[in-house]
Amino acid sequence: QVQVVESGGGLVQPGGSLRLSCAVSGRFLYMGDMGWYRQAPGKQRELVASITSGGSTNYADFVMGRFAISRDNVKNLVSLQMNSLNPEDTAVYHCNADVIGLRYVSNNYWGQGTQVTVSS
Repeated sequence: QVQVVESGGGLVQPGGSLRLSCAVSGRFLYMGDMGWYRQAPGKQRELVASITSGGSTNYADFVMGRFAISRDNVKNLVSLQMNSLNPEDTAVYHCNADVIGLRYVSNNYWGQGTQVTVSS
């Protein structure tokens, strides 16, 4: 069984910063490609940033250099540093994980999400 748990969300003022973390635990060999998605009320879930197993990153256009995704393959963590937040960034942020299991089979998991609210 694999668990994906996000943390680090909260209430922040416009222009502020937050750092989200995604911890992957359970029985598996290693993490594959990882991603952060977000879903605002009444909107579809959208990709924010992704990072491959080799460390290559990809960002949504709306990020505009404000966010940075990183990973720690030893601690099985993926982080999203978010700076210069604005109210349009308010959403539930979800971690998505490709996890390679004990038989070298890849499975995809979603975390429950962490709420980010940007408001004065």
